[in-house]
Amino acid sequence: MNTAADLILIFLILSNLTLLGLSRLGACIRTVALQGVAVGLLPLCLSRTGPDFHQMLFSAFLIGLKGIVFPWVLMKILRDIKIQREVEPFVGYGTSLVLGTAALVISMWLGHRLPLPESIRLELIVPTAFFTIMSGLFLIIARKKALTQVLGYLVLENGIYTFGAALADQQPLLIELGILLDVFAAVFVMGIAIFHINREFDSIDTDKLSGLRT
Repeated sequence: MNTAADLILIFLILSNLTLLGLSRLGACIRTVALQGVAVGLLPLCLSRTGPDFHQMLFSAFLIGLKGIVFPWVLMKILRDIKIQREVEPFVGYGTSLVLGTAALVISMWLGHRLPLPESIRLELIVPTAFFTIMSGLFLIIARKKALTQVLGYLVLENGIYTFGAALADQQPLLIELGILLDVFAAVFVMGIAIFHINREFDSIDTDKLSGLRT
């Protein structure tokens, strides 16, 4: 039993449920930042022979990017747009928590039904990865604010990374850097989009985009 890894996975589950029930955007950003730190530490806890220098270096880079850089960028955007809450989401917060609980149950069922390699030693890691992916997709679909949808994208990537960590002790570095580059670019592109949406409509509701006409 890997106690440290189990605690990280439990934290990921709880943080996903927290995000589904939070309306304050600042609290959501901080929660995703903590989730990024947890995901960065996960491969170190899963290493069979102990973390080597390359793993520690990559984890430090991952934690710096997901736990510091991305949250700093998003908090700066939040201060610029001066909006504190997601007031009227497409799906209410109570309903979101109910659906999130159902998604967790489905993820647990899928995680125990799938034929998985013998190298996976933690029963909770695949269900957690599935639940994190589902939570990210739900935030993208069920929230109106573009900033919350960016957070959903980051949560989705955290789930994909967790699933990758389940299948190998050490992911290929170039592939992981490529994924992070995509996320890095996406955050900044969405930051620019949020700024322009807010400037044009005095709001960052993505449904306002229907008002754009050529």
